[in-house]
Amino acid sequence: VQLVESGGGLVQPGGSLTLSCAASGRTYHMGWFRQAPGKEREFVAAIRWSGGSTLYADSVKGRFTLSGDNDKNTLYLQMNSLNPEDTAVYYCAAKTKYAILIMTDGAFYDTWGQGTQVTVSS
Repeated sequence: VQLVESGGGLVQPGGSLTLSCAASGRTYHMGWFRQAPGKEREFVAAIRWSGGSTLYADSVKGRFTLSGDNDKNTLYLQMNSLNPEDTAVYYCAAKTKYAILIMTDGAFYDTWGQGTQVTVSS
């Protein structure tokens, strides 16, 4: 399975942006991570397609929303009220084997996209 992200770009503080991730095959979990310059990669949000359970990092809860279509193997991340601290390369991740729990550890996911840059700046 391959993942292709799109939708990154430059946005002003307080603005919105939607990221997309298209998978070439079946996935059981999909999610987003991000890595800012000089910082470690961090979990953003994830979904388990079975049942539609979602998990969000505290830093984005209430501002970011996951949506998607499992039949089309596509995941979206709607990002609102963006601030400069959201600036990072955003990576789509997927797990191609079934698991009950949604995990925030990147090691849980077996497939990664190439990343898309999101810059929040005035």
